Amino acid sequence: MFTGIVQGIRKISEVTDIEGGRRLRVQLDDLADNLGQGASVAVNGVCLSAVSMEKGWVEFDIIHESLNRSNLGRLKTGDYVDIERACSFGDEVGGHHVTGHVDCMGTINEVRKTPNNHDIEVQCGKEWMAYLIPKGWITIDGISLTVVDIGDDWFSTSLIPETLEQTILGQKIAGENVNLEFDHITKVIVQTINRMLPEIKDKVLSGMKAMKLIKKNNWRK
Repeated sequence: MFTGIVQGIRKISEVTDIEGGRRLRVQLDDLADNLGQGASVAVNGVCLSAVSMEKGWVEFDIIHESLNRSNLGRLKTGDYVDIERACSFGDEVGGHHVTGHVDCMGTINEVRKTPNNHDIEVQCGKEWMAYLIPKGWITIDGISLTVVDIGDDWFSTSLIPETLEQTILGQKIAGENVNLEFDHITKVIVQTINRMLPEIKDKVLSGMKAMKLIKKNNWRK
């Protein structure tokens, strides 16, 4: 579990193609302190397991599923990524419940900068829009953010100065891809309702038919 509060930006020191996926070596430095092998770390919002470590760097293996759903497959040596280590029991949850299981990639449509605001508009597939509501949560590249506005296939959010300083999102421009994870609780609610609707509809229709039959019989009497 993660909170969407990125702890730092770190540099990729090596990218290696391996059988079944890809391996990233990231220079975590102080964020590697007391990190054990197999520990979970969110890299641009994708939950990865540490497979080896030494002198501040940590290696992560990425399977094809994660490469296909996220922007990790497009990273190269020298790129920077957002890092958050997994929560421990008792930690403050400053953002929202983030699983690290990225749903899809979105594309930045527009970046709007004013003296007091830094807004971005992100496009994603229409099938994901049911999970977004104004003032709801969205995770972009591992960052817990509030949805400001939504359209048919896009949404917007605003970045505060702290987010601009502590993450790479403020450096991204229109046309770049970002990792999106939609709020888990919202997904459960929407999917449960959609699954139950046909059954509810059938029961309502059956009830209406029964009422019509009762009325018809009473009229005949």
